[in-house]
Amino acid sequence: MERGTIRLMQEEEERRRLRPGAALAAETLGRAYPDAECDLRTAFQRDRDRIIHCKAFRRLKHKTQVFIAPEGDHYRTRLTHTLEVAQIARTAARALRLNEDLTEAIALGHDLGHTPFGHSGEEALNRVVPGGFCHNEQSRRVVEVLERRSERYPGLNLTWEVRDGILNHTGPNQPATLEGQIVRFADRIAYLNHDVDDAVRAGVLRPEDLPAEVLQVLGKTGASRIDLMVRDLVATSWDEPAVRMSSEVWEAMNELRTFLFSHVYIGSEAKRDEGKAQALLVALYQHYVACPSDLGVGGDAEGGESAEVTRRAADYVAGMTDRFALAEYERLFLPAGWGRY
Repeated sequence: MERGTIRLMQEEEERRRLRPGAALAAETLGRAYPDAECDLRTAFQRDRDRIIHCKAFRRLKHKTQVFIAPEGDHYRTRLTHTLEVAQIARTAARALRLNEDLTEAIALGHDLGHTPFGHSGEEALNRVVPGGFCHNEQSRRVVEVLERRSERYPGLNLTWEVRDGILNHTGPNQPATLEGQIVRFADRIAYLNHDVDDAVRAGVLRPEDLPAEVLQVLGKTGASRIDLMVRDLVATSWDEPAVRMSSEVWEAMNELRTFLFSHVYIGSEAKRDEGKAQALLVALYQHYVACPSDLGVGGDAEGGESAEVTRRAADYVAGMTDRFALAEYERLFLPAGWGRY
């Protein structure tokens, strides 16, 4: 068999099977740096594999989703959230005859730049980093700059479509591809339902506490709600130029999100240590800005607010796992042997 034949067969199969408007691997807008084609895999399959094998992906297993240091083995982490998003997104992409490989790559990479301690960590860095901090922008930075798979260029050298989907999975701008739009919905479908499940497990909520009008539209169990949301997404987006949900289901989802903000995300038992976690991350960030030699940053040995130092400090803190951030705080700010008392 000639080199590249298997990849070419897969690219041709995409042309036959996928709907008009789907992203085709053979027609990608390309990578930032030249990269030889793979004999076996399409461009989007390679992107998926590069994300799974990178260090930032592995660190997600020790990053908070909602509950900081929960007492139990079954609470979601940033990694399990990512896998649930990928599963939901792949189901919708396959049903809509869109590019499943592209959808999966975006889903697996969408939270690579998330901070330790969940959104509370993101809020802490956003307050102190010049220009602010958004995890979607940091996720793009991880795959474009911080991860390295080659000495020739920075980042993972992913295709434009994957990088666009990662950047725009949240925030004001819509992804350019239908596949990226699916991930944007799948992210919300996943976290709304698994955060309810984790809140019930923690005793923060009871199933009967959820708004009756929301349950009437979406269903009484997490499985039934996910099933209905995905079915609605597929039915409403069928042969449409954009991915969307029906107004009834979308409004019910937003009501559930508002309820979770009031009862879980703000001021609940799930957030009892949020202030401590934020203070810890701010202290770490300020230390690295003042002492850039701890980051290996050359030049200004006295520290200061140079763009290079603040950016490197933000990158370092954002990339930490929860447990590494705690260990660094203990090393830097607590007396030696403090943990033995």
